[in-house]
Amino acid sequence: MTDTIAAIATAIVPQQGSVGIVRLSGSEAISIGKSLFRAPGNQPWESHHILYGHIYEPVTELLVDEALLLLMQGPRSFTREDVVELHCHGGLMVVQRVLQLCIAQGARLAQPGEFSLRAFLNGRIDLTQAESVADLVSAQSPRAAELALAGLQGKLAQPIRELRTTCLDTLSEIEARVDFEDDLPPLDETEIKRQLSAVLDQLRQILATADRGELMRSGLKVAIVGRPNVGKSSLLNAWSRSDRAIVTDLPGTTRDVVESQLVVGGIPVQVLDTAGIRETADQVEQIGVARSREAAQSADLVLFTLDATAGWTEADQTIYDQVRAVAETQPLILVQNKMDLVAEGKAPPPLPTSLTEQCPAQVQTAAAQNQGIEALEQAVLAAVQLGDVQAANLDLAINQRQAAALTRAQAALEQVQQTIAEELPFDFWTIDLRSAIQAFNEVTGEGITEPVLERIFSRFCIGK
Repeated sequence: MTDTIAAIATAIVPQQGSVGIVRLSGSEAISIGKSLFRAPGNQPWESHHILYGHIYEPVTELLVDEALLLLMQGPRSFTREDVVELHCHGGLMVVQRVLQLCIAQGARLAQPGEFSLRAFLNGRIDLTQAESVADLVSAQSPRAAELALAGLQGKLAQPIRELRTTCLDTLSEIEARVDFEDDLPPLDETEIKRQLSAVLDQLRQILATADRGELMRSGLKVAIVGRPNVGKSSLLNAWSRSDRAIVTDLPGTTRDVVESQLVVGGIPVQVLDTAGIRETADQVEQIGVARSREAAQSADLVLFTLDATAGWTEADQTIYDQVRAVAETQPLILVQNKMDLVAEGKAPPPLPTSLTEQCPAQVQTAAAQNQGIEALEQAVLAAVQLGDVQAANLDLAINQRQAAALTRAQAALEQVQQTIAEELPFDFWTIDLRSAIQAFNEVTGEGITEPVLERIFSRFCIGK
């Protein structure tokens, strides 16, 4: 018998949200539900049916809410335990009151991710699927949600299990020769080498999705920097199709970092419009300039924006040197803005050859006229070497924890190949094969330690 946990399974937003759900899971979930919920008429308490009724405070008989109750008896539930969901009116107070009533009736408040943890421990999902639940909840773009859903459906676990099975079969063949070498035909080393090569090839393909997967989950941070009045705020507004930033002809209008969230080629992008970098006596503007440098340093990509009508100025060079000093390794795109103000039929003033050699990625825009934005987005994707991720044939994307485990598996299998090449005894082959199998187990959660589980599920929200 497991204890019964309870938590609010929907976001709580004051004065918003039409429905709030309180979820119970465990051996007392149904009895707690019956102690709080009264269904009028002859509605049957049957699994996977919805009941209409009211929630009452058991002692005082005080009416708490008009609600629905969904009953899912184990093992036909997410946790494979008895699960009860109370669908209340949303907002702040009602769901909190219902949760407190559940706790007063014997449930305890669930830990972060404990519903998903129970689903994993009870064999309902494996560890890759549990992590995909968290990814689906936190997805910031449609493509990220698609990848999370693919992981939830087992598209990552399946190839990992197939690789693990191949390694187990190979290990069995080798160990059989160690124990019964005189009774079995010689080991087909050519076939063993072929199997290991095939496993490694597929493993490398899976590992290659790690960078894209991380970008899908965490997104890309892009900082727009440059001297004052070159059109940085106009660029942000045109790109985000909004008026997030104030635009005037006065230099120094932007005093702080202004953020906007976009999706480019399926990747969540956080765009930071920074204050124009210049020497100033204005204390507030000085703080904005300092934050601009910090934004450039923390960004994954820098859009260095300049006025196409003025060309490359001494002030631009000074700012460029400052940006490169704090953002030495980040990709940088030169954005020649205000192309609409360049005289018709003429080219903007040429950029220094040394600059174009250092920064071959260049885009021309007329932000005030919403021109050049598509070219800018393509340049952003190219700068981070992703191409069109939306069109990429990417059915799965591993996270950092999975990548670390699979990297260990790769190293172990490469060591097996080296051991075979050096013609060492079979016992040496089995050592690294077992290491590779253990690494595969860590990905799907077989034989994983409790501290690792606690670390993984602590990142989940409580209702999951």
